Amino acid sequence: MHLKVMLDGLRFPEGPAVLPDGGIACVEVGGGTIVACDAAGGRRVLAETGAGPNGMALGPGGLCYVCNNGGLNWDRRGDWLLPHGTPAGYSGGSIQTVDLATGHVETLYDSCDGVRLKGPNDLVFDAHGGFWFTDHGKGRPRELDRSAIYYARADGSAIREVVFPVTTANGIGLSPDGRTLYVAETETARLWAWSLKGPGEIDPLPWPASPNGGRLLHAASEYMRFDSLAVEANGNICIATIIKAGITVVSPTGELVEHVPIEGDPYVTNICFGGAGLRTAYVTLSGTGRLVALDWPRAGLELAH
Repeated sequence: MHLKVMLDGLRFPEGPAVLPDGGIACVEVGGGTIVACDAAGGRRVLAETGAGPNGMALGPGGLCYVCNNGGLNWDRRGDWLLPHGTPAGYSGGSIQTVDLATGHVETLYDSCDGVRLKGPNDLVFDAHGGFWFTDHGKGRPRELDRSAIYYARADGSAIREVVFPVTTANGIGLSPDGRTLYVAETETARLWAWSLKGPGEIDPLPWPASPNGGRLLHAASEYMRFDSLAVEANGNICIATIIKAGITVVSPTGELVEHVPIEGDPYVTNICFGGAGLRTAYVTLSGTGRLVALDWPRAGLELAH
């Protein structure tokens, strides 16, 4: 497999997003910045978010929306930079808006119904002016937060918790028809699906058939960790996979389609689609600080923005 390095020397890149000018951007979780590579290969810092920017997506009005996890601790293990735990001075997570033209950053949400956001991780916009996002939570030496899934309006007017509890909720995406929500859990390597009955509304399975209203779509049969995800135009779910490094592709009915291995970094964390026909996969190799591009055999799903 040929990997084209778009950006390197980054402090744990995640959240790749294709820009309107054809360039590609990502966050540096360990650097608190958004970095871009333009179509000519030029590199520039678009904004400084501070703390720990994680998932990122373009939204209404040309703004960029960022899940900021509030920061992490960092260790160097050989060639790899690895995150863990909750840093000193942590005060919570947030959803931020970023004007990529000016670099101006604002906090859109930092709590919901009096509950502080802890570690927002990833987000996806729907066709109704809102977005779903996961709160991964934070870890401490002998504790791990329970996760939640939220729905919020892009204009900052409303936010609500829709699903609780989830275990280390991470990647999130929507089916091509917008009627199914997918969420990957990191530590369980499980993929869940929720049927939607309207903007921000799930049609839950009853307890005890489900602990959270979702349907268990796929579970890994060996040790690996699931991170962010993207959806193909045909409905397949492509999950960036840590430890068993690569992209795990799951059908809308839950079958394993394929595992596309990516060598050289166990921390394959995010994927998005761009290029001609949306057949280029942009993937973050976070441990070694690289954003790479590779040809993809199928077209990615066009996003709402």
